[in-house]
Amino acid sequence: MNTLSTHTLLLALGGQSLLACASEQDNAKGFVEDSQWSLLNRSVYDRRDYEHGSRSNGARNAFKPRAQRSELAEEWGYGLMADVASGFTPGTVGFGIDAHVYSGWELDSGGGRAGKARLLGVDNDGHPKKEISRGGAVAKLRFSSTELRYGEQRVKTPVFGSSDSRLLPETATGWLLTSRDLPATTLYGGHFNESTDRNATSHDQGFVVNYSNGKQGNSFDLVGVRNTSLKGLSASLFSALYDDTWRQQYLGAVYTQPIVEGQDLTFDLNLYRTQDTGKALSGRIDNTTWSFLTTYKAGSHSFGVGYQKVDGDTPYDYVTRGAIYLGNAVALSDFNAPQEASWQARYDLNMAGYGIPGLTFGALYVRGSGIDGSHMDPNGGYTWLGYGQGGKHWERDLQARYVVQSGGAKNLAFNLRHAVHRGNAAQAELDANQIRLAVEYPLGGRF
Repeated sequence: MNTLSTHTLLLALGGQSLLACASEQDNAKGFVEDSQWSLLNRSVYDRRDYEHGSRSNGARNAFKPRAQRSELAEEWGYGLMADVASGFTPGTVGFGIDAHVYSGWELDSGGGRAGKARLLGVDNDGHPKKEISRGGAVAKLRFSSTELRYGEQRVKTPVFGSSDSRLLPETATGWLLTSRDLPATTLYGGHFNESTDRNATSHDQGFVVNYSNGKQGNSFDLVGVRNTSLKGLSASLFSALYDDTWRQQYLGAVYTQPIVEGQDLTFDLNLYRTQDTGKALSGRIDNTTWSFLTTYKAGSHSFGVGYQKVDGDTPYDYVTRGAIYLGNAVALSDFNAPQEASWQARYDLNMAGYGIPGLTFGALYVRGSGIDGSHMDPNGGYTWLGYGQGGKHWERDLQARYVVQSGGAKNLAFNLRHAVHRGNAAQAELDANQIRLAVEYPLGGRF
């Protein structure tokens, strides 16, 4: 896939609108009349205790000299996310504008403790910034049920996706076309010039790449389709090109089969195929990674078993923090090392069935082994990770969440997580104990 073929496909997708009898644009109420606003308050406390002395000492705030780093990573911040979304002007082609301002404030941290949790920005001296802010806007056009958005935005696809798992959300700059003109089908196409990390204050740092320290590509292109025409099945197919670095294909499917009333089985498959291309800025890549998770739900209880496999001499890597739909990508590790095989067991409980709506609990355990990083490109972007042979590790996550259901504090949410990770020296993740508490209170409405 190249930029030209991407543009050709997007023109074809837009042409599907001509076949539509009824469309989203037919219901346009006006630029102001259909405008909405939202204000999300969020406080996050993240504490990570790293084990085994010198092995973890290099992971603390990398801006500080090693002697000044701490095995304790601890950040606490408050974030405020304001979003305004206009409606679309009436007519054959509707026009609108969305805008956002994201701000975060330090509540507690220090030079030796900041930098790993990525809640707060860090200055050149290794100290957390007292305040971080950034903003942006999107111009949008809609024809029938096809929408084109250009500017700084949040994106949600399996190959390029904005993470919102810290204090502030990740964003990306470029254009994205989404078409819902075909029945039970959504078509995607996009071209992006950069992505902005969750604790960043500027938009000129290129792309967020999770594992490679190779040179940056200049653009990221994607096309994709999601279909829900078969009852109980949602299937997706995407293709992406990270300029001069890799081509990536994605296949995903989620199928839910009812058994009897109150019981069902869900099967979740995710498969990524990644190969280097162009100048191969991250080195040689030939990687196939997949996961399969089966979940049995009976009333308030859910039991899941999953398996994940990496077939390649490099880890599964991705651009943006949210472009990983693998079942074993959990709190502290993605279990995505070269040649790694991992399995998962999990249990989830919804207390609504016991008279406490809004309260849920979850527990999972993941174990990975067979890691072998001895065959990767020595001049590539992954040698710094230090994979050896015979790498193995495990993670245990416990989580509780409560959302207030009514009254003046309706939708106030509390999320508490305790995670533990342990492994040997041949895998790249650090031994850690994590405590994370997030509190959110959303507000919003129409103008």
